[in-house]
Amino acid sequence: MPIFIFKRILSTIPVMAIVALFVFSLLYIAPGDPAAVIAGDQASPADVERIRQNLGLDRPFLIRFGEWVWQIVHGDLGISIFTSLPVRDLIAQRVEPTLSLMVVTLLFAISVAVPMGVIAAWKAGTWIDNSIMAFAVLGFSVPVFIVGYLLAYLFALQLDWLPVQGYTPFREGFWPWFENLILPAITLGFVYIALIARITRATMLDVLQQDYVRTARSKGVAQSSILFVHALKNAAIPIVTVIGIGLALLIGGAVVTESVFAIPGLGRLTVDAILRRDYPVIQGVVLLFSFVYVFVNLAIDLIYTLIDPRIRY
Repeated sequence: MPIFIFKRILSTIPVMAIVALFVFSLLYIAPGDPAAVIAGDQASPADVERIRQNLGLDRPFLIRFGEWVWQIVHGDLGISIFTSLPVRDLIAQRVEPTLSLMVVTLLFAISVAVPMGVIAAWKAGTWIDNSIMAFAVLGFSVPVFIVGYLLAYLFALQLDWLPVQGYTPFREGFWPWFENLILPAITLGFVYIALIARITRATMLDVLQQDYVRTARSKGVAQSSILFVHALKNAAIPIVTVIGIGLALLIGGAVVTESVFAIPGLGRLTVDAILRRDYPVIQGVVLLFSFVYVFVNLAIDLIYTLIDPRIRY
């Protein structure tokens, strides 16, 4: 097992190297001259050249990339062009809201989607199954920002049950913190629930046709035990896989959701950085999201071995 974990960790190094190369290249593959875009229309050639020097655009690509990687290894993500603050500090200030939103969304989506998929497979072909699948199709069809605006209008503006926007740090109390995350988590989890429910249903339909399930039924095992103990355990690997892959939906959806509900997280920081052409911030946030995604997929691979010890790569 330790050798397996060590090999999986080593396999992530080339992936992160490619990601780092792509992220750094954003500054060079951006349309037009980034220095001229940052300087603005009223800037003089001297101003543009000064910005080019600050960004390192006047130096060879490989040398600048090597220096950038060396800085990252030492925890230095650069300096924001717009605020002149370290990118590391800007990210640290915004991590809690985004992390809170993603954790609440993940727990909410899994706790709702997996039972939905199991019940849909159990009641395959009935109105319950059709209703759940219709919800899944709806979840994939409706954009996140529309769901967010509808929920905010209904539950915040009309019913006045929940806050319409903002974020309360966890240190100020659980309920104020959680209250501000309910609508954003439902919004962000809408498409995620649809994805997990569809995969759970498809996998469970196959498992429920296996001989050991029919044997359990013939022995009089309770239906709940058959569904959530015998069948779900053997259907877990595809479900865990789609949960890991779906993390990309959470990362992308967090950018939109935080903008809709005015949550001061990494998503808002990314949008602001793009609008301001603040390339060091964009590079830092994209690199962080990429690292999280790679790390989660590594964790998924390790979870496979816990679910089925026969799996070894």
